[in-house]
Formats: sequence, C-alpha cells, structure tokens
Amino acid sequence: MSAPAAIAPLTGLSALFDDVRREASRIDVRPPSVETAAFGHDAGTAPRRGSAAQDGPAVAFPSTVAEVQQLVRLAGRHGVSVVPRGAGTGLSGGAAAGADQLVISTDRLTRIVEVSPADEVAVVEPGVLNSALNERLAPLGLFYAPDPASWRISTIGGNIATNAGGLRCAKYGVTRESVLALDVVLADGSLVSIGHRSIKGVTGLDLVSLFVGSEGVLGIVVGATVRIRPFPVARRTVTAFFDSTAAGAEAIGAITASRVRPSVIEFLDQPTLEGIDAANDSGLRVRGAALLLIELDGFGIDEQTAELTAALEAVGARVRVETDDDAEGLWELRRSGRRFDDGSWFAGGDVAVPKSRIAEIFAGFPEIEARHGVTVSAVAHAGDGNLHPVVTLPIPADADPAVVPTAVHDAADDLVRAALAVGGTVSGEHGIGTVKRALAAEELAARVRAAQLAIKDALDPAGLFNPGKAL
Repeated sequence: MSAPAAIAPLTGLSALFDDVRREASRIDVRPPSVETAAFGHDAGTAPRRGSAAQDGPAVAFPSTVAEVQQLVRLAGRHGVSVVPRGAGTGLSGGAAAGADQLVISTDRLTRIVEVSPADEVAVVEPGVLNSALNERLAPLGLFYAPDPASWRISTIGGNIATNAGGLRCAKYGVTRESVLALDVVLADGSLVSIGHRSIKGVTGLDLVSLFVGSEGVLGIVVGATVRIRPFPVARRTVTAFFDSTAAGAEAIGAITASRVRPSVIEFLDQPTLEGIDAANDSGLRVRGAALLLIELDGFGIDEQTAELTAALEAVGARVRVETDDDAEGLWELRRSGRRFDDGSWFAGGDVAVPKSRIAEIFAGFPEIEARHGVTVSAVAHAGDGNLHPVVTLPIPADADPAVVPTAVHDAADDLVRAALAVGGTVSGEHGIGTVKRALAAEELAARVRAAQLAIKDALDPAGLFNPGKAL
C-alpha cells in the first residue's frame, strides 16, 4: 500500500512556464538549475559537503495568497506536482523536490496580519519566522509557546506542516495545541478557512488537527490563527547533574512523581555532554556524566524550586539554580552546541515513547552499538518522552564519505523499533517525509493507512501535493 502516485507530466514544466509568462508574469518563478539546488532537499537530506552539484527543482516565490492559488491551478493544468516549502529546516525530507517538480516557497508570505492581546491570538502568514513573531509579541508581554530548536530560522508554516515541538512542550504542548484556525489552498486552487478564532469550537470535524502535521500532502497553509500567552511572572533555570546516563534517565520519573510541572525538561547523556564540550570548550562533563536541564516558570517559583530540588536530590542529583547569564549559555548549548564533524557518518532523527520508558531506551543503546559497530547518543525532551538519537561511525581514510554504510541506517532503524516496542512512535515532531515512510508502515495498521490515503485522495485526487511523502 502506498500513497497516490504523482500526476503524470502531461505537458510538464515547459508548458507551465509558458503559461506563467502569459498569465502570471508578476510571480517570480525560476526554472530547474544548479542555482535552485538548495530547494531540492531539506536540512535532514542535504548532500554532504563536496558532493557534485545537481539541478534543483523549479521554484516559485508567490507574494500573495492569490498567487499561491494561481500557481496551484497552473501546476494542476500541466501535470506538475507541487512541493510546499517553508525555510527548509525540516529533518525528514518532507520538503525534498526533484527537477520535474515545482516548489512553492512561502518565503515572501511574511505578514503578521494581526495581534490581539484581548483574544490572545495572532494571525500570521506561513513565512513568518517563529522568532519574528516572538519579537513582535515581546513588547506586549506576550509569547508564542512552540519553540523548536530551529526557532530562529524556522517558519510558522513549516512548524505547522510537521507539528513541530521543541523544548517547552513539557508544559505548553506541540504546535497543534497553539493553532486555532488555518487558511489553506487546496489542490483545485480553492481557498478554505478551517477552525475557529475562538478558543473553543466543535462545529464539524476537526480539520485543523488533520492539516497540522500533514507535511504539505493535503494543501498549502497560507494563513494561521495561533494562540499567544502572557509571559510567566518568573522563569528560573535549574541544573541536575548525575554520575551516569542511567542514573539521570531514571531520575526523570522523580520529576513526574513530584507536584512540579516545569516548562522545559531536557536530558543530555554522557556522549552528548562530551560532544558539546569538544565543540564549545564548555566544561559540562566536569560537572557530571548526565544532565537534566530544567526551566521552571510561573507563580510560586521558590516553592517549585524547593520541591524540585528535594525530589532530584533524593535520587542522587547535584542540583544548582543557575544565574540568568549562565542559564542563557546553557540553553544556547542545548539548542546549537551539539555538532558533528565531517570525519564521521551520522544519522539523526527522533522517536517518542511514554515518559516512564525513557530510561529503558537509553539502556538499550549499548546493545545497538555492539550489533552494528556504531556509537549512539541522544538528547531528549524528557518532559514528553521525545528523544533525538544520533548514530555515528568514523569514516575510514579510504572510504567515500558520500556512501553511508548500511550499518548506520540499520542502527537508526533499530532505535525506532525499540521505541515502537515500548509503546512509542516513529516520530514525535520531525515528521515522516521520505526518510521514515517504511517505518511508519510498521507502526500504522493497514486499515489506518488505507483511511489516511482515502483522505488524501478526497482532498487531492490527482496527487498534486508532495507525492511520495508522509503517507
């Protein structure tokens, strides 16, 4: 069972470009070339440095919703499949495109249409950066909660496409929990509005949740009404270091058992700390072999700190309340300090498991390492059970860096299957894209897959949008 095939190239890109010149000359549309190569992949499927340049896809840069509609209609007319694209920061191949496809970029749809503190909503176009929205909100004492690690460069539309999560998921949830309504261009070029501006609303089926996380296979999001929140009265960063990865992973349960609900709970294992130190000269490993990096917010911050400290010290943690300056440095290391050199092959990803099984997943890393001859490490959004494991293998001097050994991919697949075995899921926030389609089929029952394909067929019968992705 597979997703509907891409529509046949009836007249193809050349005829599409002819019609663009005649009917939509104001739209910036670029033909496939080496100059568009960067639009052929996302961050997770980018070729290694030094790889031979290949032609990218055709790329369109609409500036208005009406231009998106017109491009979709023209693409459908000529049998050219469409790949919606935000900033390209995705990690699953969801925005990858071939030379025979048309990428519709939301790069120029960047208006913050409205901010309403009274309704606690903002209305934005899909090309608005997560960071740009928060910069607009900060003077009003408000913030937009979803915060993927790429928040400075990822777009709201891309976050919606993958149902992106981030660090604050522990308390505020993933992107879906902050999206109230969407404007979507469908495969026939029509524009529909789904959802509600009101916080509550149960009229009809929940189509907003259907489109959030759909990776552009159902339509192109051209507008979003999102929830915004007041800044917490206080924020505080707490570190808890442990003598081993196992001890730190087991301690996550002590937070759940307490009455404290941090806004962020990040877990970094020993290899991750060593890698961050090697790249940044940060000295984390001196403080311990594993780290729980925690943010508390809201009223009663002193009481929260006291209870959290007691809970963690009871399971062997060395707890410290960090200064604001030190906290800022620690969060930056968590977001961007984990780096990989060109001397190793690596495969990253994400899985999610019930919080009570996180320690079990970390405990299984040595077996996978021994089986495949690789190294495995991970960071985790420990507050919601979402892990980001990385498999690495040094590249021998006589090897082709572009040819990744099967052992690397097999180990990454085994990590996914380990998550499934404890009641977890193939992806918590990165999405399926092209990278995890086969693994998703191991999680989803045949009848469920058939239902999803039926929805795709109902909304996009010709397979116009993002064929070969997600489903």
